[in-house]
Amino acid sequence: MREVVTFRETLAVWWRIGLLSFGGPAGQIALMHRVIVEEKKWLDETRFLHALNYCMLLPGPEAQQLATYVGWLLQGVRGGLIAGLLFIVPGAIAIMALSWLYVLFGQLTWVDGLFFGMKAAVLAIVIQALVRIAARALDSRLKYGLAIGGFLALFVLDLPFPLVVLGAGVIGYFFYKPQKMAAEAPPLVEVRGDAAGSRRAAFICAGLWGLSLVGLYTILGESHVLTQIGSFFSKMAVVSFGGAYAVLAYVAQEGVAQYQWLEPGQMLDGLGLAETTPGPLILVTQFVGFLGGWNSTEPPSIWLATMAGLVTLWVTFVPCFLWIFAGAPYVEKLRSNAAMSAALAAITAVVVGVIANLALWFALNLLFTQTFELNWGLISLQLPQLASVYWPAMALSALACIMLFGFKLRMLTMLAVCAVLGMVWRVVAG
Repeated sequence: MREVVTFRETLAVWWRIGLLSFGGPAGQIALMHRVIVEEKKWLDETRFLHALNYCMLLPGPEAQQLATYVGWLLQGVRGGLIAGLLFIVPGAIAIMALSWLYVLFGQLTWVDGLFFGMKAAVLAIVIQALVRIAARALDSRLKYGLAIGGFLALFVLDLPFPLVVLGAGVIGYFFYKPQKMAAEAPPLVEVRGDAAGSRRAAFICAGLWGLSLVGLYTILGESHVLTQIGSFFSKMAVVSFGGAYAVLAYVAQEGVAQYQWLEPGQMLDGLGLAETTPGPLILVTQFVGFLGGWNSTEPPSIWLATMAGLVTLWVTFVPCFLWIFAGAPYVEKLRSNAAMSAALAAITAVVVGVIANLALWFALNLLFTQTFELNWGLISLQLPQLASVYWPAMALSALACIMLFGFKLRMLTMLAVCAVLGMVWRVVAG
């Protein structure tokens, strides 16, 4: 007879996972695997990995959606809501508090140094993510070609991110020939997710999402910053395939270049905050929205900035619950679909190129004080002014890479060391 997991048990587990979910998607998925599969034995290995693979097919943060999906399996819609919310709430509260600190005290020398050190650490973390994902995802010539093609499409041709991901999925669907997926064992616990309840929950999520956007357009107008933020991040929620690192290139491109909500260095600061707090890395969008509200008025309004951060949070994560509740009852039917597995493999491969583009974008804006654009036909390149190299950032980034790759320090330890060194440099240098 299968075990019945109580709501109190799952509530305690998701609180624990939510508070300890540092380290980005890789660390968060590893934490869930250790707790759900190894400690509690609520799911077996095969079922957990199948759930992860198909969550990666969806737009949005795969770790948060995996938590929602597992919660739905264990306790139905109520369990999915609790798991997904507790995965978000601790980090969202921390990001909001740090955003206040950033705009109110960011001009202080020691605060500026803190964020300078974190930027250098973030560059090393992105490089580590690139290496890890590449080692796991690139196991054929076609996948290497997709990764290189994704990088060139973004960095050289400046193509839209959603188009690159969609193209990879189409190529994978028609050209890959994956092996048939192995049959999975029955669940170790009683599965309580039901189709009728999921459909109702999906309908409610879609209604809340749509009504909030209609309300912004109707009450505030199309040109208001809150409406623009709600519209942009709603679009991002639909096209954000490939995980947080991949979609950050899209957010940075639009938020910095088109809307001018923040500067490139501030985007790095936001990623640093998201790396040092629990929850999905996509919470960096909350910081982007916060600064969009802050920079939209003169003098800036902390309350408008706070509302902008909350609107961003709402339109980013309500769709995540919608995708899970709408698709969860049908995911089991897709588990043996070889063509869909091939599309996922192709998207994962092209994401390597997307992350490489993100790492290069970060490096150019951190390590050089001046860049220029080289345009030639369809080619558009952002290149550094070599004479503008910023040696303190270069040295601190190199040290961060040594700590992460050479000494294999834990991410939070490396971040703390870089933050302290950054503060010391700024104070000494004045």
